[in-house]
Amino acid sequence: MKVVVIGSGLAGLTAAAYMCREGHDVTIYEQYSEIGGVTTTIHKDGYSWDIGPLLLEGLAPHEKLGKILAELGISDKISAIQEDRGQVLPDFAIWRPKEYKGKYWRREYFKELFPSESEGLDRYYRYYDQVMTLMAISNRLEWVKGLEAIWLKLKIFPKFLRVKKFMDKSAADIMDSFFNEPKLKAVFMGILADFVVKPSEFPGLGVPVSNVETAFDKRIPLDIKGGKLPVYHYIKNGCEQLVNAFASYIKENGGKILTDSLVEKILIENNRAVGIKIKNGEELQADVVIASGGAHKTFFSLVGKENLPSEFITNVQNLVHMESVLMVHLGIDFDPTPHQRAALCYYYGTYDIEGAVNRCRSGDFHEGKQGFLIYVPSKHSPEMAPSGHHAVTVYTIAPYKLIKGDWNSRREELADKLLIEAEKIIPGLREHSTTEVIMTPLDFKSRIFVERHSFGGLAPIMNQQSPSHHTPIEGLWYIGAQSESGGGVAGVVAGTRSGILKLLKEI
Repeated sequence: MKVVVIGSGLAGLTAAAYMCREGHDVTIYEQYSEIGGVTTTIHKDGYSWDIGPLLLEGLAPHEKLGKILAELGISDKISAIQEDRGQVLPDFAIWRPKEYKGKYWRREYFKELFPSESEGLDRYYRYYDQVMTLMAISNRLEWVKGLEAIWLKLKIFPKFLRVKKFMDKSAADIMDSFFNEPKLKAVFMGILADFVVKPSEFPGLGVPVSNVETAFDKRIPLDIKGGKLPVYHYIKNGCEQLVNAFASYIKENGGKILTDSLVEKILIENNRAVGIKIKNGEELQADVVIASGGAHKTFFSLVGKENLPSEFITNVQNLVHMESVLMVHLGIDFDPTPHQRAALCYYYGTYDIEGAVNRCRSGDFHEGKQGFLIYVPSKHSPEMAPSGHHAVTVYTIAPYKLIKGDWNSRREELADKLLIEAEKIIPGLREHSTTEVIMTPLDFKSRIFVERHSFGGLAPIMNQQSPSHHTPIEGLWYIGAQSESGGGVAGVVAGTRSGILKLLKEI
């Protein structure tokens, strides 16, 4: 078949790789000058920075992305570095202890900080263990068939019953059921600020999934009942290594990738996608069109509302997106690691996650005062900076549209204010900067096919129904962070693989 893939982010690359593997004639059309979307690495003056993913879950051999890389035979193209991260709140910091203190050392540390919460902490960690077991078995289920699949389903059912009562509860409900202390609740709900989603709307089962203990201590044994825990890695020398591995596979298997090729329309005849129209006016026929990018842009601009059912239109119109980010990349001429012991640390300036998200959604930018993260990729990959220098990324969540002014006129001002906050952690960042790259929401938007930039796609809120891979238009399939796969590198790749396998069964 002749297959058109719109977009060369990881979703588009994954779809193209699997279609090429089946021998189809595949062409990717990418509107930007470079491939990879936001899962890429940028370079300037000898420094390199990732603009999207940081510490990734899913790369280990027992995990989704690791299995997919092995399935495609490109595992050897990626060098993964297992690591963990720090977490700093206004009144205390959480760092991996020098000497290993067991897989529940954080629980014991929190008991010291909040003695009255000891019983709640014991209950929470029992809940955490139950969810981790469910995750481990579920991940195995996706890759097995026959009797083994039946056995795993029988095994997972009684474990699911133990956590079923939490199914309809939000993260805020879950935390209230375990703890009274707002500061302790913020430890487990702080990561939701990264998604720009309120604890009152985030699914409660997602709390332990977003706070896997291996993210804070790489020494924790992975083997548990039912399988293995998730594990976290950096990609040596940046995420472009992952992008390039997929791209090379596609080209080696006869696929084509065309950059600076904006698709302006998906051609529809009798409720079937029959091709695309690109910016130069050329119309290209196809048997299958696979589209990634924003849901609004894809369905309302490329397909057109006149070709879609009213219920589908309403669902897309009501989708809740994450907000964006302000990201500042620096090249510095000193070693920042005495001030930050790990390559990555999240710094929180507030315990009020609900309020912070509300303010961000309303366009009120906190200028870094309510939190940010600092990432030093050259700590794990020295090649990402000149000798004796370091690459540093400082970023924070930010509204796509500012309530005061706009990103074009305020980019330098707001980047400087963010760095002022970061210098409270690592002094001298601005003075010792040899180069700088500022990325506002508008810079991110230019790289991907969306109406508005949202860092990570759709907000992971309860009862939100993302568009499925199989669209209402025959021959048109939808993939990427705003599809049913959800966001995150491993989620996007695994979700796309699942969607493409369904497509292949139907043809």
